[in-house]
Amino acid sequence: MADRPRFGPAGVPQSFKVLKRPVTEIPKYLHDEGLDAFEYQAVRWGPKPQMKREKAEELGIKAVQHDVCLTLHGSYFVNLCSETEVLEASKRRLLACVTAADWMGADAVVFHPGHYGKKPPKEALDICVRAMKEIVEFMRSNSLTKVHLAPETAGRLSQLGNLQEILALCEKVELTEPNIDWSHLHARERGKLKTIDDFRKVIDEIEKRLGTHATKNLHCHYSHIEFTDKGERRHHTMDEIEYGPDFKILASLIIELDLKPVMICESPYLDIDAQKMRDILKRLKTRES
Repeated sequence: MADRPRFGPAGVPQSFKVLKRPVTEIPKYLHDEGLDAFEYQAVRWGPKPQMKREKAEELGIKAVQHDVCLTLHGSYFVNLCSETEVLEASKRRLLACVTAADWMGADAVVFHPGHYGKKPPKEALDICVRAMKEIVEFMRSNSLTKVHLAPETAGRLSQLGNLQEILALCEKVELTEPNIDWSHLHARERGKLKTIDDFRKVIDEIEKRLGTHATKNLHCHYSHIEFTDKGERRHHTMDEIEYGPDFKILASLIIELDLKPVMICESPYLDIDAQKMRDILKRLKTRES
């Protein structure tokens, strides 16, 4: 649970990479930038954690010391809508990420649930629900319940992950919370997020389905995004204002509803744009006070 709106990057910023420091120093680096969230990228992991437990625990300790909220983005090679070997491999990859997230003390593992393939969306959703319940059963039997699964709204129409599907997963599977990727929602619905009421409808639907606690403490992704008729094409920087959605609109709603989201920036300028989002919110608060 966030005590305030928090901002941070999806992965290690380029400005940190050039310093050639261990990832365990990223919490201090972000803290010094005035950021207070970090999503560790485990997006190419296999069936075992590709990080030593000692390093993961050290990262978690440093995150607490520097007041940085930690989450982890799971493997891209997960498809919980599939069957047989692909499904079993996907569950192993996701559990490897959950295990490492537990070592870090991370709040959640964000992941893309999968692709419809040739299945009807309802059938794909049912398969995904069963797979996630099996993962949660393993988590419970191995005392991994401090970590939540966070299925992400998807940007492409071929992917399971519209808002209704993500909320259904959270309703049907324990230890699950939504990851609302606002840019993906915008792209999937061909630029729909244009007014404060467009954003409000999303928040209202989450509250109706999952309750006030879920809306107050959302985990989110954000960036400007380019899209086609098939959905997401590529992420853009905050300065590329020809792309949306406009963060100022969401920031106004965050202030109005006193929300405390964790906002993870996925633009090409990870920490720079996270700071710009933070500063937009601060300026709007100052004007309204």
